[in-house]
Amino acid sequence: MTQRVTLERRGATAIITVNRPETLNALDMATLAELDARVGEADRDDSVRVVVFTGAGKSAFVAGGDIADLASRRGLPHYLELAERLHSVFNRIERLDKPTIGAVNGWALGGGTELLLCLDIRFAAASAKLGLPEITLGMFPGAGGSQRLIRQIPLCKAKELMFAGDRITAAEAERLGLVNKVVEDAKLNDEVFALADRIAAKSPLTLKLLKRTLADGYEMPLRAALRHEHAMISLVLDSQDAHEGCAAFLEKRQAAFRGE
Repeated sequence: MTQRVTLERRGATAIITVNRPETLNALDMATLAELDARVGEADRDDSVRVVVFTGAGKSAFVAGGDIADLASRRGLPHYLELAERLHSVFNRIERLDKPTIGAVNGWALGGGTELLLCLDIRFAAASAKLGLPEITLGMFPGAGGSQRLIRQIPLCKAKELMFAGDRITAAEAERLGLVNKVVEDAKLNDEVFALADRIAAKSPLTLKLLKRTLADGYEMPLRAALRHEHAMISLVLDSQDAHEGCAAFLEKRQAAFRGE
């Protein structure tokens, strides 16, 4: 039986692929369960230092939720089942201690854009299209998108995207700050994996503590966030990796970080 979500390894990088090209990689309950399982595998594997998310085929990253599934639901069952699973999985992805990169290889609509909003870094193929078109179905983004989007781009632009439901190009997404970089379609994986390799060479312990510092500090007033940073960098300076990095610099050699 074909896996709906696969996990492959490329060195220290785990590649998680939503594998339903016949539905443009739409998300349903079974797919979300497999996505959760693959994320858990990558999270538990200490040899994984970076996690890349992408979609199978050339047409879609994730084209959204499964519309037939959505059409069959009403409020309370949706809240207790599908929405609960969506929020649980996306929250888990957002809170991963390992850096995450999105390789947007095609349509990223609805739940696809909402998944992207959970990732640390996002590269998009030039032909990719993004958007939150739920309003055209009489709904609005309900997998965290309505709240994450207004925290990541200007409020007026976020409202326009959600109120109009328009699709936007990868170039427009880059201008808005939704993606870090737009690259030629044929070069997307090369660019993503080159970045993943550079990040994977860094201290996994320091990356973990940095991600936590950024996530916690984002929700704090500045004074409290600065005190939090003060405490977290002190933890880093008690690590072997920090001393290895300094020693390597002074000895003019490549640091060998072990996550200790």
